[in-house]
Amino acid sequence: MDFSLSDDQRAIAEMAESVFRDYGTDERMRDFDLDDQPFMVPLWQTCIETGLHALAIPEAFGGSGMGITDLFCVLKAQGAGLGQVPLWQHQLAAACLAEHMADSQHELIERAAAGSVLLSLSLHSLASSQGVKLQVVEHDGRLQLQGQASAVDVAAQADYLLLVADSAQGPRLVLLDPRSEGVELLPGIANHGLALADLRCANVVIDAAQLLPVEALSWLEQRAIAAVAAVQLGVSEEQVRRTIEYVNQRERFGRAIGTFQAVQMSMADCHIAIESLRTSLYQLCYRLDSGLPSDAEAFATRYLCTEAAHLIGHKTQHVHGGIGVDLTYPIHRFLYWSRYLSLVLGGSSATLERLGDWLANNDKLGWKYDLDENQNIC
Repeated sequence: MDFSLSDDQRAIAEMAESVFRDYGTDERMRDFDLDDQPFMVPLWQTCIETGLHALAIPEAFGGSGMGITDLFCVLKAQGAGLGQVPLWQHQLAAACLAEHMADSQHELIERAAAGSVLLSLSLHSLASSQGVKLQVVEHDGRLQLQGQASAVDVAAQADYLLLVADSAQGPRLVLLDPRSEGVELLPGIANHGLALADLRCANVVIDAAQLLPVEALSWLEQRAIAAVAAVQLGVSEEQVRRTIEYVNQRERFGRAIGTFQAVQMSMADCHIAIESLRTSLYQLCYRLDSGLPSDAEAFATRYLCTEAAHLIGHKTQHVHGGIGVDLTYPIHRFLYWSRYLSLVLGGSSATLERLGDWLANNDKLGWKYDLDENQNIC
């Protein structure tokens, strides 16, 4: 297997690393904590200027038309730099509209590619034990939205949102202006600092053109899993790098604590979790870019991501000892990010349940079934 990136992908990764490194210093993160901003607005403007906000948006709409693997390179850099911007949410929402609503939303997609509007999305309800609480109902011959969508990233700042709503055809994506009549926003802040809001919808009138096709939900969910996992990979890699640096400098009983077997084993566990996530994520990105079925790979990556977020977040925090809970020391931010990203994906137990449901009805899992000569295997 060849995991090497192309020259273009390496160039994109280097540019993204430079951008997020400049904005992701510990000093700037402390300033953001005190600034009461919904996200890093100067960083978002830099993303627009460099085109990082529109990598996955097709060229026909003014984007770069690149694949998920290219986006992975950027999002990993965002995770390492803890870049507080709705980067994957914005462009995956626009890419989904371009894939499934190109004719009716052409102007909106172009504006998203230009950076003149902000899009966001929320798929939390797909992994929630409470299920989808937003519903599309028909009343007096009109379609209405009723119910609630929880913890939608930058909902109060976004111009349009993609939300999951239950309908007669099953769960579907709906395009919503958060300032529509009947929408109430309850703003809040995620545990890692990004602005979010709950949406309460009471008799919000929509038209049929705002409903995306049923298949759009699976299309978006798989790419969102890859995006979140890429951010988590960047978070975890930088978290472990900083921790190794710390345990090699911190001394107890006359030697560096990094020489203690228990610390070494903890770091080894973190390394295994990172490499497991990386390999699964590479496979998912490859299959998405190649147009291959990716249901099982998405669930596997989702599980490994939530497991890595929890294990690495807590083990690195643990070996820091008392300094790890000192908010003037930066390592806690990586734990907060890991907890947030894990919540976005819904946790490992919910993911395993969905993977089990998929396996119960699909017995052809593996690369060999993608080959032309095996398409008729029963």
